[in-house]
Order: sequence, then C-alpha cells, then structure tokens
Amino acid sequence: MPLTQKITSGILMPTAMRDVRKTTVYDCTILQLPVVHNEAGNITALNNDLEMPFEIKRVYYLYDVPGGESRGGHAHKALHQLILAGSGSFDITVHDGLIQRTFQLNRPDYGVYLPPGLWRELTNFSAGSLCLVLASEKYLETDYIYDFDTFKSIKHDWKE
Repeated sequence: MPLTQKITSGILMPTAMRDVRKTTVYDCTILQLPVVHNEAGNITALNNDLEMPFEIKRVYYLYDVPGGESRGGHAHKALHQLILAGSGSFDITVHDGLIQRTFQLNRPDYGVYLPPGLWRELTNFSAGSLCLVLASEKYLETDYIYDFDTFKSIKHDWKE
C-alpha cells in the first residue's frame, strides 16, 4: 500500500478485520483529503460513505497544548482513528512493539489513518495548533491500553 493515499470514493479499511496483535506501523497511511479551492477560502468535507476509512462515531480535538508537552501515550484495542492538523503542526509517533514510525502533520488536507493495535504519542505541537481526531467508536475506557510494557506483551504474545 502506498504511503499516501488520495481519498476520492470508497472505504479504505486495510486492517478492519485483522487481529490487533498483528497490526504494524506500516498499516498506518497518510490520507490526502479532498479540497474544494475557492478565493474566499478552501473547504474539506468528509463523508462516512465516501472519504472516510471507517464510520465516524466520535470527534474530538486537542488544543492549547503547552510547549514541550505530549499527548497520547496509549494504544487502542478496537478503535480506528484519522488524525488531522486542523491548524499548526505536530508529530505522531506510532509503535507496533518492534518498529517505530513518525509522521509530521502540518496541513489540514492530510491526515494519518491509525488502525487499532498501535501505540501512539503526539509531540512537538506548534503554538496555536489544533489536533482533530475522528474516531470509529464512542469513548470506551476498556478499549485503551495505557501501559507500554503491557502493550508490548500483547504484541509479543502473537509473535511467539
């Protein structure tokens, strides 16, 4: 699968039915989102059945992140996410238990698709940045893995 995919129609779901223990950092994809250009300003619209790699059930955003702080520091068991920089820039580092990969987001028409089963850290937030997260499920505490050693153990158990 190419690193960057242009979304035009159809649902992209590379790891939808995959065991989360088998998810790797190479299952992450940078998605180029559609833009309608206009002199008065651009617009990007996302529809569940067209541009999204999953059905959106929750939207949240991070903002006013102090310099030097990080967010994330967890993995999900079932949740798919598309993370965008609505404004400013930040880095997303994903880890699959063996390999680490970092993406920089700094344009609102590009996002990183994160399937479940990957550890993520968001860092290097620029002043005034806004991190927009589109999620496949409503918030569920039991979907989170907060301990990196536990996460690695889950991934390691599959590899044996």
